[in-house]
Amino acid sequence: MKRILVLMALCASCAVAADISGNWKATGEMGGQSMERTFTFKVDGNKVTGETTSSFAGKSEITDGKIEGDTVTFTITVNFGDSPMKLNYKGKVNAAGNEIHFTVENPAGGNTIEWNAKKTS
Repeated sequence: MKRILVLMALCASCAVAADISGNWKATGEMGGQSMERTFTFKVDGNKVTGETTSSFAGKSEITDGKIEGDTVTFTITVNFGDSPMKLNYKGKVNAAGNEIHFTVENPAGGNTIEWNAKKTS
């Protein structure tokens, strides 16, 4: 019986989502050009909201966000000229909880962008 309780406690601690609340600064590259993006994440349970800003695409709201364990996913909509485009982010939080590696995909196809984010506060 003790073994079962210990096993249940270990499994429960593994399922706890990483705490990504706060401010993050990310760097990435697209077409040989370096880019920077900031994120402000707010976490409520496994729901992720907030906003992100880049000099290239301006400010965007984080929607459809969730975090499960060390995996975070969300969508942003950016405007390129008069055309809104949804970008799907999927990230993996490191063990220390202070870095996230994101892969970003455009659902319409095209380039995949890799971002490396570090927590700033």
